[in-house]
Order: sequence, then C-alpha cells, then structure tokens
Amino acid sequence: MTLDDLMFKPGLMAGQRVLVTGGGTGLGRVMAEALLMLGSEIYICGRRGAVVQQTADELMAQHGGKVVGLACDIRQAESITEMLDGIWADGGALTGLINNAAGNFISRTEDLSPRAFDAVANIVFRGSFYTTLDCGKRWLAEGRKASVISILTTWVWNGSPFVVPSAMAKAGVHAMTQSLAVEWANRGIRLNAIAPGLFPTEGMSARLNPGGGEHKAERNPMDRTGRMPELANLAVYLMGPGSEYVNGQTIAIDGAQYQASGGNFASLREWGDAEWTKARGSIADRNAKDRAARTT
Repeated sequence: MTLDDLMFKPGLMAGQRVLVTGGGTGLGRVMAEALLMLGSEIYICGRRGAVVQQTADELMAQHGGKVVGLACDIRQAESITEMLDGIWADGGALTGLINNAAGNFISRTEDLSPRAFDAVANIVFRGSFYTTLDCGKRWLAEGRKASVISILTTWVWNGSPFVVPSAMAKAGVHAMTQSLAVEWANRGIRLNAIAPGLFPTEGMSARLNPGGGEHKAERNPMDRTGRMPELANLAVYLMGPGSEYVNGQTIAIDGAQYQASGGNFASLREWGDAEWTKARGSIADRNAKDRAARTT
C-alpha cells in the first residue's frame, strides 16, 4: 500500500496511538498499515507472537514510524490487562482501539461441539468485550476521548447458516457497539463498526473456503471482491478527527452484496456429507499449522 491508495492527507493521524487486535495478518494488518502511514503509533497483538513481531518489523522497515508487536490471548481478561498496562507505560494512553481479532470456520451446526463454539465466541464475543471494557475503564478514569472500531459482518442483521457461532458472537459485538455508543458518548468515547464483505485473505479462505481455489464474489452486484485500500480508508475515517459525530453505527462495505443476496452462507445448503467431510479435514489441517506457530 502507498499513500496514493489513501484518500487522506499525510500526518492526519499524528499523535494518535491505536491498538489493533489480530493485527499481524489480514484486515488487521491492512488497517494498521494505513494508520501508521498517516502518522499514528501502532500496537498490534495476536496469539502468535512471532507473527505480530514480524509484521511490526516489516511495517516499520517499509514506512518508518512506530509499530509494537505484542503476544496476547484476548480470550483471557488478565492477559489484556497486562498488555494494556505495558502500552500505557510505553508512551501513555491509547487514543483508539480496533477490535479485529476473530475466529471462524464453516460447519453444519449439528456437527459443532461446545469447544468448537467457544473457539469462536471466546475470541469474538468475550475478547472484544474484555478489550473494549479494559480500555474504556482507563479512558473514563482519565477523562480521555477515544474511538473504538469493531470489525463485524452483515450477518449481524440477518444471521448466517453454517457459521452460527460467528453470527451470534458478532451480533453481540454489534449490540455492544450500539449500547456503549450511547452510554459513553457524553464522555468523549465513540464506538462504531465495519461490516466488510468479501476481502480475501489467506486465513479467511482457509476456513471459509476450504474446498480451495479462488474465493470469488459470487452474486455480488459489482462483480468483484473488496480492495484492501477501500477498507483501510473507511477505518481511517472512523478513527480519524473528521468523524466526531459518527457514533453507534455499523457500516457495510460489500458492494451491496447484503442487499442482493443476504451476504451469508445460505448457498452451502447444497452441500452433502462428502463436501462437509472434506471441509472438516481441510480446516483441521489449518488449525494444526496455526497451533504449531503459536508454540514456536
């Protein structure tokens, strides 16, 4: 990404300090990069410490500035507190938070175990709330203004078969966004959310398109997938100084796919046992690789 990909003036985010959860890869990395390029100090966290550190090093080598990679499991409230204590000690309070960390995979709901449900819900639902609450308590105690963005999906409006844990968890974060936007507005803290359509990333495709091949935007009115700078520009706008009156909103960026098709996984009703067996095997292989990366 270059400054030509962004619609904002250089230095727009100077003096801002933003934490991006799940910022080592995918959409989190893209948003972190855009904010860095516009002058923000960035903290990125994830369970794979080596991955977030590599990303931090690469972004600073390319763009300069300050990016700090932190290993943190946001499923654990005490881990979040320890991480935020370190961030506050390293230059002061955050000014922004992006709840981007997520887990998801396609599955027939009858095939899910409680552990499989928790694998998604503990990151998306609990992790987003724990991180928002810990940051929020600090901002409120210090009388600081701040902005929170949560990455959701259009399923918060209509649900989605075959990703029920994600649909439930993200609907909860959607409710959190609307609720705290009102509760904290008069103390200078805004909460908004982005509901991206298909922005293909390696991690997303491995678990939501386990059959392999190109992840295409089927039935999209614009006949294409999203481009990363488009998402980055929306995130910068919501986090930046020109959007102070935008609060409590979830904004879709999906080329009108939600309006045209519902934007969910209803088409997988056509799958049979063979397709689901193949998908489970592919997802299990990817999970094993990720677990290995967290232990190295």
